[in-house]
Amino acid sequence: MYDHLFQPIDVGPITIPNRVVRSAHSTSLPLKRLIAYHEARAVGGVGMSTLEATGVHLASPAMRSIIPLHNDSVIPFYKELTDALRPHGMKMLQQIYHPGSARAPGKGTSQVSSSQIPNPLVGGTPIEMTVSMIEEMVEAFASAARRCRDGGLDGVDIHASSGYLIEQFLSPANNIRTDNYGGSLENRMRFLMEIIDAIRSEVGHDICVGIRLPNEEYIPGGLTAADNAEIARIVEPHVDYVSLHMGSYWRFHKLLSTMDDPLGHEMPANEQIVQKISKPTIVVGRIMTLDHAEAIVGDGQADMVSMVRALIADPGLVNKAKQGNSDLIRPCIGSNFGCVGQIMSTGKLGCVVNIAAAKETEVSFEPEGKSQSPEKILIVGGGPAGLEAARTAAILGHQVHLHEATKQLGGQVAIAASAPHRSDLGAITSWLASEMERLNINTTLNSLVGPEIINELDPDRIIIATGSTPRRDGFQLTTPISPLSGFELDHVYTSWDVFGFGGRAVIDTPALVFDDTGTFEAISVADKLLEQGVKVTMVSRYDSLGATLPYPPATVEAAKERLMSKDFDFIGGHYLQAITEDEVLIGVPFTERVRTIQAKMVVVVTYNHPNRELAEYILKEKPALEGKVHLVGDVSGTNGVQPAIHQAANLVRSIGKNNA
Repeated sequence: MYDHLFQPIDVGPITIPNRVVRSAHSTSLPLKRLIAYHEARAVGGVGMSTLEATGVHLASPAMRSIIPLHNDSVIPFYKELTDALRPHGMKMLQQIYHPGSARAPGKGTSQVSSSQIPNPLVGGTPIEMTVSMIEEMVEAFASAARRCRDGGLDGVDIHASSGYLIEQFLSPANNIRTDNYGGSLENRMRFLMEIIDAIRSEVGHDICVGIRLPNEEYIPGGLTAADNAEIARIVEPHVDYVSLHMGSYWRFHKLLSTMDDPLGHEMPANEQIVQKISKPTIVVGRIMTLDHAEAIVGDGQADMVSMVRALIADPGLVNKAKQGNSDLIRPCIGSNFGCVGQIMSTGKLGCVVNIAAAKETEVSFEPEGKSQSPEKILIVGGGPAGLEAARTAAILGHQVHLHEATKQLGGQVAIAASAPHRSDLGAITSWLASEMERLNINTTLNSLVGPEIINELDPDRIIIATGSTPRRDGFQLTTPISPLSGFELDHVYTSWDVFGFGGRAVIDTPALVFDDTGTFEAISVADKLLEQGVKVTMVSRYDSLGATLPYPPATVEAAKERLMSKDFDFIGGHYLQAITEDEVLIGVPFTERVRTIQAKMVVVVTYNHPNRELAEYILKEKPALEGKVHLVGDVSGTNGVQPAIHQAANLVRSIGKNNA
């Protein structure tokens, strides 16, 4: 099926076995776990991977990576890494960079850049690099390339994109120098060309020397696709490949391709550049499936396709497809919650759908072995938690019976996926539902589990994954024991009502959406109403949109940009005091100020009610099942796809271990 994608390609002195590659991304993993992380993708058939951007100079501020690229102590690590990867055929490169103004200064370091222009996310005013500082940095890049070669790596990827130091020199919006390193394009490229020349002088053509360039910079007055095509044309004779990537810290979400963007959204900008060069090219940007990647390579839009997040979700993606098992590929949902959001907010890489991501030394991708004491397990609820629990239990050899109260599997993910720009969420529950068929799991829809079903099945264990439902009792967290006045009015709704699952919302304008949780739920409601021509005011207990989501610049900023471009207003730091027929009274907690907002429609997004009634009944009426009844997913008090999947998988795997 993937004739173009699975062809080898010569890139400088190396041959990459196929066209599926992984461009650099942060992991912040300890070195042993970093090796295991990349080895899992090598075993899975990836053609080439690039180690995360690592500072070439000791003074690189706040370096996330713990790879000591700035001195020769890194060489033994590289040798250990390449020894582990070489048997699997995957080529391994190191991305080399300096962040410039895009990192806050750390202990003993200062921000440096082409000019004294602050970074919009980081702040601070960098030092404009002197010529001697530039010369020192050029030498640091060359020395870093030598260490990569001496450690056995297959090449280096010069990071001249993403708003970091080299791009800060290339960009007319960041570089306002008046010396030989500023002004004309030739001058702005001088720093980069000196780096390439120094690297070639150090390593020649012993290893692959590639470059990552921007396609669109997204800074007012910055680099356009046409500008970057000219840069690529000039630099092409000196490098072995050109990798293209969008964005800068001025529009941070474009660096990360959130699900708000269409699939392959970088390709229009890439086209202007790819057609100007003949060296091998790599593209990225919401390329989530091998079908899409095959089309890109087959149509000549690029020579290689980077699929970073899809390979975090399933490291075996390539080999599964080669073996004709594409239906076994666990899909990425593109939310950024588990990967980019976690790495930026907690420093720990993870994945919403893959519990083993970045934990390969401790957790297997799939449950291993069979239970020595198989059980009959009743799973109540067909959302992500119930489906993951059922799949894992079946693989471990348990007899599984799954009952879902509605006519379809998917739970609240089905509701969330029906919202504008959120359809990718449904990929994981659709895949899990297909696994119920493949594994021949007893699945019953439209089934409300009660005493009769429990008595009939007589299960050894019950997993409750009944989720949660919106509250309609006037609850809001600011005043937890005082019901909101007016909550019972006919024009007051929940998110389920808006998306058709409650069946009672009458769309009217203007509307007020109250966000009590700081998640995507209220954002999706606003999106839906705006699509229907409604004027929306969002009032939130929080000071910003999506405030409780991991690293909002990576997960929420695109939605904020979209909402704010429409008939939408946001009022943060308020709660609801009362709802009337055509107004909502709002206030700031612990103050006397009251504001009035006109609203003919009110949607209250607050904490849901966990559906624990069945669990409470079982624990009361079935004492023999004590210790054998488990809550997973939203019914346990969590909220979201990631905790649902992870809880379920970890719980059932622990049952398997206990019975082994």
